[in-house]
Amino acid sequence: MLDLRRLRLLHELHARGTIAAVADALQFTPSAVSQQLAVLEREAGLALLEPAGRGVRLTDAAVVLVRHADALLERAELAQADLAAASGRVAGRGRIASFQSAAFHLAVPAMRVLAREAPDLRCELIEAEPEQSLPALALGDVDLVLADEWQHQALARPAGVDREDLRREPVHLVLPEDHPAARRHGHQVPLVELAGEAWTTGHRETAWEEITKRTCRELGRFDPDIRHRTNDSVTSLALVAGGQAVTLLPALVDPDPETHPGIAVRAIAEGSVHRTIFTATRTADAKRPSVQALRGAVRQAAASLGWPAGAS
Repeated sequence: MLDLRRLRLLHELHARGTIAAVADALQFTPSAVSQQLAVLEREAGLALLEPAGRGVRLTDAAVVLVRHADALLERAELAQADLAAASGRVAGRGRIASFQSAAFHLAVPAMRVLAREAPDLRCELIEAEPEQSLPALALGDVDLVLADEWQHQALARPAGVDREDLRREPVHLVLPEDHPAARRHGHQVPLVELAGEAWTTGHRETAWEEITKRTCRELGRFDPDIRHRTNDSVTSLALVAGGQAVTLLPALVDPDPETHPGIAVRAIAEGSVHRTIFTATRTADAKRPSVQALRGAVRQAAASLGWPAGAS
C-alpha cells in the first residue's frame, strides 16, 4: 500500500523541482525528505528518482505515479474540507497573499473583521503579485489570493483554482493639477497630449508597465517616455505632485485631494481601460469554514468601499 504522506512528497517534488524546496515548504530537513522518498521507491517497487546535475529528477514511472497522486490528494483534501465544513468551526491558519493596494484597502480591513468575528483564526498576510501568489495558491502555500487582472493581460490560472470577481474598475490618467491638459479639459484628457511627458510606472515586465505601454501605443499612438519605475503608487503620486511625471492608475488608488494636493485625475478621452480585482482559493478548500470566513471578510471590506456585490 502506498503511503499518502509520501505521495505528497513526490507531488511536491514534481511541483517545486528540488528536494531543498520541498523541505523548506513542508518544514522538513532535506535528508528527511530524501529518506521518505526512498521508502516510497521501495513501496512502489520502481525507481522514482534519478540523478540530474547536482539534484534529482523524476523518472517516467514517477511522473505516472504523480498523476495518480494528484487525484488521490485532491480527494483527501476534499474530504478534509467537507469534515471541516461539517464542524462549522472557524479556526486554524488563514494565509492571505495580496497585491499591494488590495492589501491596504481590502486584506487589512478584512483581518480586522476576522479578529472580531473569528478570534480562533490566525490570519497571516504576505504581499505578492498575482504572478507569484497564484502559483503559491496552487501549491497550497496560501489559502486566499487577492489578485488583479488587467485588460488584455489574461493571467494564467492554475488548475483547481476557484475565482470570484470583486470589481471591474477603470484606469485613469493622473497628472499634475497645473498641467495644461488638466486645465484645458474637464473630465477627460486626450492621451495624445501627454506624448511628450515623462512617465512613471511599475518595474519592467509588471502588469502596470505593460498596460502603460499598451495604452499609450494603442490609444495615444506613441511610445511613453518611462523615466521612473516603482511598484509603489505613493512614490508615483509624489512624482506626479512634484511635476516630474504623469501616470496611469486604477481607481482603487485614485489619490484623495486632501491627502495628495496638486494632483488631477482624468479619464482617457480616446477610450477606456480597466482591470478586474478578484479573490482566488483552491477549489478543494472552498468549503472550509476558514476560507469562507476569509472570503466573506474581504467582501465586507469591498462593500465598505461602496463596491456592489460581484464585479461591475
